[in-house]
Amino acid sequence: MMRPSVSPRWLWLALLLCAPPLAAAPAAYRIDPVHTRILFRVGHNGFSSAMGTFSRPEGTLWFDSEDWTTARLDVKIRLQTLDLGDADFDARIRRRAWLDIETHPDARFVSTSIEPVDRTHARVHGTLTLRGTSEPVTLEVRLNRHARTAYNSMRRTAGFSASATLSRAAFGMKAHPRAVDDAVHLMIEAEAIRIPKDE
Repeated sequence: MMRPSVSPRWLWLALLLCAPPLAAAPAAYRIDPVHTRILFRVGHNGFSSAMGTFSRPEGTLWFDSEDWTTARLDVKIRLQTLDLGDADFDARIRRRAWLDIETHPDARFVSTSIEPVDRTHARVHGTLTLRGTSEPVTLEVRLNRHARTAYNSMRRTAGFSASATLSRAAFGMKAHPRAVDDAVHLMIEAEAIRIPKDE
């Protein structure tokens, strides 16, 4: 008994219908400089922790809240924005022994991989370049909210809190090792606004 022949056209259509859907590319978001700030603290001679901030970072986040593994992050921090609460202290830390901003005015963090923990938490592994030295740094990230907001013309906005610890000596800042701890603790609050497709 002869089997009915199948048209090649229908065969291709059946294969297309059965094929898994292509993953959508993550949307691009611009880091909101007004609502993003990097706070750091470092122990000072056992008495207290010196605390400071960097403000108005620039960069892009590619993000899909349904698939963290596709996310990417590229952020630049202008070291001139350092604020330790005292102009003289700020000037001293900007000098060569510390941040050396005349030679290296910016720091940059670029993600290399994302390790999801659950729907609202992930570890963002990446490379931090500071003072001309690049070292791996991992951010512990929490997604606080991802929604449209009237404050940003109804554009979707993602808000995050993050933390990390790095070694200042690893980036060449080795001055006063007895008085200043090596571990620098970072706390980051960040918002990113979706970039319109027509930009």
